[in-house]
Amino acid sequence: MTATTTVAGLASWRVARLVQRRTETPTAQTLILHVPGWPGHLPGQHVDVRLTAEDGYQAARSYSLAGPADGDRIALTVQRVPDGEVSSYLIDVYAEGYPVEVRGPLGGWFVWRPTESAPVLLVAGGSGVVPLMAMIRARRAAGSRVPFRLIYSVRTPADVCYADELRRRARDDQGLDVAYVYTREVPEGWRGEPHRIGLADVNTHGWPPELEPLCYVCGPTGFVETVADLLVGLGHANRRIRTERFGPTG
Repeated sequence: MTATTTVAGLASWRVARLVQRRTETPTAQTLILHVPGWPGHLPGQHVDVRLTAEDGYQAARSYSLAGPADGDRIALTVQRVPDGEVSSYLIDVYAEGYPVEVRGPLGGWFVWRPTESAPVLLVAGGSGVVPLMAMIRARRAAGSRVPFRLIYSVRTPADVCYADELRRRARDDQGLDVAYVYTREVPEGWRGEPHRIGLADVNTHGWPPELEPLCYVCGPTGFVETVADLLVGLGHANRRIRTERFGPTG
């Protein structure tokens, strides 16, 4: 299937229905949606999701696609946001068969194509792992041997999305390495103390700049800016660093 890249003003809204859900963490779930006529997408792209109330009130939020193209199905991992009207509905109310509207795929810069040959560094902060997981899954689906390294920063071990799958892929997927940074609580037996991601983490678990890796960084704005500055300071070219950030909606 040929994936499309588009921008928000050019994509049309489609009706999607929930067919399956999976719990990832106490505050995050993956929703599998059936979207008739879905045109396909690239790992790293996202969609807008729109809810419409009976009185006509509408609310829309953007969510990264959590997996590679899969026919008329898409996967979204939704993190509950305190007082978030859309995320709370999708996690607590939205049921199988219910409709929502989706628009996409959106975005053409923060994407990874299986035809790429350069090593890849993925750096995730919290739920910023979602589009990066789509890249990891797409790599496996395409049979790519491009080496991937993921540095995943989370508050506690309980906050790790896709924990079992990442453990399995780190063991079985040749060329995939996964490292964690815990900011508030570390697993039992873990060497080191909780800390925010720093130069030592990126230098130890990333790629040397002379290999010219593609670097993808996703997470809250402060996290993304910190990691991008660290990468530049280590000698990585700006043009090889792609960032996606998120924050509170206005």
